[in-house]
Amino acid sequence: MDVKERLQQLMDERGWTIYKVAKEAGIPWSTVRNMFKRNTEPSIGTLESICKGMGMTLPQFFDVENEMGLTDEQRQLIHQWSKLNNRNKRLVSELVKALNEKA
Repeated sequence: MDVKERLQQLMDERGWTIYKVAKEAGIPWSTVRNMFKRNTEPSIGTLESICKGMGMTLPQFFDVENEMGLTDEQRQLIHQWSKLNNRNKRLVSELVKALNEKA
C-alpha cells in the first residue's frame, strides 16, 4: 500500500488540508508537505502521530480491520468515529457506557 496515497484518500474523505493534518497530528506542517512535495516517506512515529490526529490506529490506516471479520455496520461505525473530534468521541463513549449499564 502506498502510504501517501492512503493519506490523500483519508484527507479527501474528511476535506482536510496538509495544514489540518499537521495541526491535528501535532507535527510540523513542513513534515506533511514534504511527504507530498519531496516524495519523502514518513517515519513510523510520524505516521502514528498522523493516525492519532485522524482518530485512528495504524491498523485502521492500513485498512486491516477489513481482514478482522468486521461487518459493514461495524466498519461504518469505525469510519464515522474517526471523523469525530476528541470531545465528541468522549461524549459518544460516555453515552455507550451509560447505555450498556442500563442493559
